[in-house]
Amino acid sequence: MTNPARASDCILRTEGLSKEFLGFHAVKNVSLNIRRHSIHALIGPNGAGKTTCFNLLTTFIPASAGRIYYNEHDITKSDPASVAIGGMVRSFQISAVFGQMSVLDNVRVALQRKAGGTFAFWRSARVLERYTGRARELLAAVNLEPYANFSAADLSYGRKRALELATTLALEPELILLDEPIAGLGHEDIGPVTRLIAQVAKDRTVLMVEHNMKVVAELCDRITVLQAGEVLAEGSYEEVSNDARVRAAYVGGAHA
Repeated sequence: MTNPARASDCILRTEGLSKEFLGFHAVKNVSLNIRRHSIHALIGPNGAGKTTCFNLLTTFIPASAGRIYYNEHDITKSDPASVAIGGMVRSFQISAVFGQMSVLDNVRVALQRKAGGTFAFWRSARVLERYTGRARELLAAVNLEPYANFSAADLSYGRKRALELATTLALEPELILLDEPIAGLGHEDIGPVTRLIAQVAKDRTVLMVEHNMKVVAELCDRITVLQAGEVLAEGSYEEVSNDARVRAAYVGGAHA
């Protein structure tokens, strides 16, 4: 099953993307078409190549073959910093926040990075104040404004993931890549974080790796299924969940 989207409809696409490690094909001949303003999931059993694919798309590792196009620019040979500056920002599987800083300062750090500055711990509060208004707007957008002066380390895991989304939004991304955003969340946090992802995706494109099929079904417009590094199926949740090849791939995997 192929995505009928034209190249002009896609914010990110790949052609024959492959990665080989000493003869092992972690990703093999993967062609993706990620539509603008959609939520697209990359799923598959453990070891299917999902994280490697993310690393390739964000140029954290070089491709062995194939091409990557972001907004129709070839970024195959680019570097992660340039890709992020261009508007494609990735959040990682493990929440990455500065625990000893306040929630507000975590966002101000990200805003400074977007402005081309660097965070210095000895800067005066007056210098940092220029970022406070926008930082509070972003915290409000992810329902964290009441926690602005809390130490980030004191947040619940779910709120740390929300803070990570706020710092991601501070970089003004056009495309957000989420690596297992629900991983490690308690049952009480899954619903709020799912709604938060839907909220931040309204004016953006989201590509996510996720194991929780209920979340994928609720959020995603389109799904690509990987198996052994190759595209096994692609389509809506209904289409891929009823695909016999996908069902066979997940036998014994408990929706891995």
